Amino acid sequence: MALHSRPMLRPPNFLALALLAALAPAGMPAEAERTAYARVDIAPSTTSIYIGTVSLTLEPLVRQESTYEARYVAKVFPYFFSNEAGRLRVELSNEQLRTLARGESVEFKGHGVRDDGTERRVAGKAIPNDSHSGRLKVRVFVSPETELIFNTTYRFSEKPET
Repeated sequence: MALHSRPMLRPPNFLALALLAALAPAGMPAEAERTAYARVDIAPSTTSIYIGTVSLTLEPLVRQESTYEARYVAKVFPYFFSNEAGRLRVELSNEQLRTLARGESVEFKGHGVRDDGTERRVAGKAIPNDSHSGRLKVRVFVSPETELIFNTTYRFSEKPET
């Protein structure tokens, strides 16, 4: 799943990625939409950096209004001192989610906030395989000159009862 990143002079303290979503096709009852697409699981992903790698792991993203949000952990090897954790939020309109559910690709935007408050811009594209799963290409902008690109997969699942 490693991708490409622009050459870097030093490893980034960076955030990472994420995610994506889909809503049920038109005509599905609102409650079924909320339940069937309330949570999305993102597979762990790795990308290459100058003399190293960055691994990204996300907790399941949970839908809140028009966003999906989750905690993330990014580990930078061999530069462990650049590891970070924080929260990722991806914004998707209901229309974008319906487009994705119809099997059409959707571009999305979002941002991450490290635990120390540093913000990162995130942008990506979701390419559905079916109405509940697909591929993601996510760009995390760690500086004006540097972006990390992660390729991974997503799968929607129902929100567990609490």
